[in-house]
Amino acid sequence: MLAMILAGGRGSRLKDLTNKVAKPAVFFGGKYRIVDFPLSNCANSGIDVVGVLTQYESVLLNSYVAAGRRWGLDTKDSGVYVLPPREKADANLDVYRGTADAISQNIDFIDTYNPEYLLILSGDHIYKMDYSRMLSFHKEHNADATIAVIGVPMKEASRFGIMNTDEDGKIVEFEEKPEKPKSNLASMGIYIFNWKLLRKMLMADLKNPDSNHDFGKDIIPALLNDNKALWAYQFKGYWKDVGTIDSLWEANMDLLNDSNGLNLDDPSWKIYTEDASALAQYIGPDATVKNAYITQGCRIQGEVRNSVLFTGAQVKPGAKVIDTVLMPGAVVEAGAVVTRALVADGVRVGKNVVIGSAKSENIELVAKNVKGDE
Repeated sequence: MLAMILAGGRGSRLKDLTNKVAKPAVFFGGKYRIVDFPLSNCANSGIDVVGVLTQYESVLLNSYVAAGRRWGLDTKDSGVYVLPPREKADANLDVYRGTADAISQNIDFIDTYNPEYLLILSGDHIYKMDYSRMLSFHKEHNADATIAVIGVPMKEASRFGIMNTDEDGKIVEFEEKPEKPKSNLASMGIYIFNWKLLRKMLMADLKNPDSNHDFGKDIIPALLNDNKALWAYQFKGYWKDVGTIDSLWEANMDLLNDSNGLNLDDPSWKIYTEDASALAQYIGPDATVKNAYITQGCRIQGEVRNSVLFTGAQVKPGAKVIDTVLMPGAVVEAGAVVTRALVADGVRVGKNVVIGSAKSENIELVAKNVKGDE
């Protein structure tokens, strides 16, 4: 089975965090990037060849994923391949017109390996999953396509693509963000297709001038209309769509809960990433640290509570960091108080500045330096 990771999204709801980098390259969990998760899942699932389809602000992401050694995908028979768009939507911009078009533009690459099955993944979710189990499910049910789903609260189901199934789990209907959902089985953006069938569908889709060239809007409905066998594979573990500042903050905060189900310390399912060169963390003699996730290179001289600190973050004397995420190199100067916030990489919060509140409904994004007392 060959894997293709869709990693070209802009992630505009992450605001300034994605002004210069693609969403899959955004930092998570103290030292990782979001794209580390699907790539590590591929490596741990025994998938040797992975294509990463990039587009928006792709320079950093391209160079990052091209180093397949991080995930053990750099041997003679394995590799991670960067696949930018090849067709021009207009005179100035190379783009993938939709999720299905991203695969269509890379049919030649896929045909080189002639896979029986093709795994297609979104590159911007946080989860751990054994794709080989999903493939076994696909084979057992003699499926034409298998779609991973996860149960979400019914009140949130209208935010997702929803799979309606029969009592056996066979998909009978797909609804894209329905106003009145009939079920809570949300698509995770993880698909296994029989490649020969999918290739045929993609070629037909390319010729359709009315198509959105999208899996959810076009390919999956077409397969259902043709009475193909589509099955829902129910995933029971931790999964987070980190598409907003609040959800990204929540996913980081989940790491402080031992029962969250993600467990980044599992030796049997490691999440691989870039090995940053940094000194050991330093906790000063007057520092206070409670329930915190602190990565190497951090210097803590103030108070840190219920927070996640990435590589090289600093909390100066008298400063307080509460319910907050400090991304790499973020600095909170003396006397500053930061609460329920996400401070972007390299940002400096000045002396005695107060940001956020324990009573605030939304998470405060601090993406630019905040000047404080001189």
